[in-house]
Amino acid sequence: MARSGFMIGLLVSASLGLLLLLQVIASIDFGQSAPKFKTNNPIRPQASRADDSVFLLGAGKADITGPVVEVALNGYANLSQIGTGLRQRIYSKAFIIADPDDTNNTFIYLVLDAQSGDTAVRHGVIQGLANLGGEYARYGEHNIALTGTHAHSGPGAWMNYLLPQIPSLGFDPQSYQALVDGVLLSIQRAHESLRLGKLSHGTIDIPDGNTNRSPYAYLANPADERAQYEYDTDKTMTMLRFDRTSDSKTFAVLTFFSVHGTSLYENNTLTAGDNKGVAAYLFERSVANDTRFADGFIAGFSQSSVGDTSPNVLGAYCEDTGLPCRFEDSTCNGQTELCRGRGPYFLENDAGSKSCFEIGRRQYTAAKELYEQLDTNGTQIVGSSSVSSFHVYHNFTGYEFPSPFNGSTLTTCYAALGFSFAAGTTDGPGDFDFTQNGTGPAESNPVWYVARAFIHQPSAEQQACQAPKEILLDAGAVDLPYAWAPNIVDIQLLRIGQLIIIVSPSEVTTMSGRRWKNAILNASSEVLGITDPLVVLGSPANTYAHYLTTEEEYGVQRYEGASTLYGPNELAGYINLTLTYLPYLGSESAVAQLPPIPAGPNPPINTNNSLDFITGVVYDGAPIGQSFGQVTASSPNTTTYGLGDTINATFVGANPRNNLRQEGTFGAVEFLNPSTNTWETVRTDADWNLIYQWERTNTVLGYSSVTLSWQIEDSYYAIDDPNPVQSGSYRFHYYGDSKSVLGTISAFEGVSGAFTVKV
Repeated sequence: MARSGFMIGLLVSASLGLLLLLQVIASIDFGQSAPKFKTNNPIRPQASRADDSVFLLGAGKADITGPVVEVALNGYANLSQIGTGLRQRIYSKAFIIADPDDTNNTFIYLVLDAQSGDTAVRHGVIQGLANLGGEYARYGEHNIALTGTHAHSGPGAWMNYLLPQIPSLGFDPQSYQALVDGVLLSIQRAHESLRLGKLSHGTIDIPDGNTNRSPYAYLANPADERAQYEYDTDKTMTMLRFDRTSDSKTFAVLTFFSVHGTSLYENNTLTAGDNKGVAAYLFERSVANDTRFADGFIAGFSQSSVGDTSPNVLGAYCEDTGLPCRFEDSTCNGQTELCRGRGPYFLENDAGSKSCFEIGRRQYTAAKELYEQLDTNGTQIVGSSSVSSFHVYHNFTGYEFPSPFNGSTLTTCYAALGFSFAAGTTDGPGDFDFTQNGTGPAESNPVWYVARAFIHQPSAEQQACQAPKEILLDAGAVDLPYAWAPNIVDIQLLRIGQLIIIVSPSEVTTMSGRRWKNAILNASSEVLGITDPLVVLGSPANTYAHYLTTEEEYGVQRYEGASTLYGPNELAGYINLTLTYLPYLGSESAVAQLPPIPAGPNPPINTNNSLDFITGVVYDGAPIGQSFGQVTASSPNTTTYGLGDTINATFVGANPRNNLRQEGTFGAVEFLNPSTNTWETVRTDADWNLIYQWERTNTVLGYSSVTLSWQIEDSYYAIDDPNPVQSGSYRFHYYGDSKSVLGTISAFEGVSGAFTVKV
């Protein structure tokens, strides 16, 4: 999570005026009950244990698109990045794996097109599953992994702790509920789809899919360790392929690849799933007419060792001189603001959208190639009797433990962020005089020490525990008006036969991910008796706990080290805890000999007492002589348009927060079928090239406009599309909902004139 403009929001939100409003705002109940979805409780087919490669598998997808306007986007922590529309709907993908002979041995792996997993969202999902009851009782705290793709382009204001709420002006119940409802629906669909199937595993490298944005910190790792690897980022994509046994059709793939969801820049104000959303969209679109795939095929592109990766693969340059940024601290003439990473199409004036599509395209093409390779070179996952998981909460405040590396006694600290945290990264640089690696004047600026003391002055013990980090925000010690940052984090592993999935709350850097995976890999053979274990890592998940670096990278104190909350021993702590509980992934007979696994201390859930300074929709109005949905401007309909051209239409609009239209659309492109002379929908706002943009034109009178824009897909954007654009007549269809002065919400529609397209 980058931090451009964060300090402004921090100081404002920490002001006494905000605290004086606490009693009024805290009395508002933001909690909403989770929806109850209908379940058919189907009879599940049983498999013979003689075939230990057959699992009970399910996959489901649902819309989690929240308020796309007037709410800050989540990721860059930029107060000015307020949503103005929608480029691509965002989704939750749920993957369920179970032992067909004992369906209580199961887990759910969730991939959300969102900044991260979150404590409150996960809590809401678990409550919703409890409300569903019946077969859903098998899912709970112990076996649900809620991960985010780390996209920085989705609606915010839904996170549990105060610190990430500040840039979005608090907590928005609508934004939160959109996530919870969508996740629950994806789980329900996955559960209802459970069928016998097989899993295959494979890997492929994507050399041009990411770059390291903190190579100076990476070089602090031991030379002999670095020599074991070709790259300073993890270039390997891992895939799990889900095939039904009934007809051998593939109904889902789940991939893991490390690249930040920051292809779309800070000046982007359109909701989208960033590069992983593009990759999933392209894969799902490409198989529409492929008989090898089941109807409703789902592609999940999960995040992995993302911490020091960037999609801006051309490197970081100074915007004023065009020269590379200073290697040690990513500055230009001593300042961070002008040092920015460049994506493949950085010269396009499009807020990074074409670069985003390209990085997603690279992941998609690699995934499609890997899919084909699995027919002959895949590794079969075996051990349906070994589907297991564990989850515990652990408080990292003063946690003392033996080092998993050398046996020495180590300690972790309560959460704190260093000065370089405010410097941001080359994906989203910070403001003021902060720099990465502590080279700038911020650490000698008395203003920041006054601000720190106003929030919480770190003790000498805390400063020593966090050293060499110079603490800027002693966030873990502050609980006024409620907790600012997590001290309690999730420790979780999942197992499917010989495959183990590490689920990390923190953004894991490349080398810390390698150390963690190697530790689990080596222990799995000895502790679990796995002959050829496989290990992957998914993050950020369950509770957003910022970053996780190696001890050596931490010592450099670039952005990632300054954002490693629990001190230099955080990685060792995570590894120690996962190794401690690794035996609980063993056989039922072995686990029966172990003491009950401790649940740990529950984290605070702040949904009912979070601050909210986001103004709701008051009412919508239409100008005199006009009506909602009326076309006010459009591209000329006398022109013939071709591939690559952009056409648009503007309508008298209303605020889309009146109705999120989840599982629906705000806009569509329709094609006049010459055979039936009827209009058919060929694009919706789930498609990358159709953009929905909302603009407030008169605040007092409630006027607004909506513009639908369609960049007609040329061969680049139509890659592997089985249903490309054809010549003929097209039009826009706008779907809106207006709110009256009395609060009544009414649906309306608008239709543009026809446009001629020739290909």
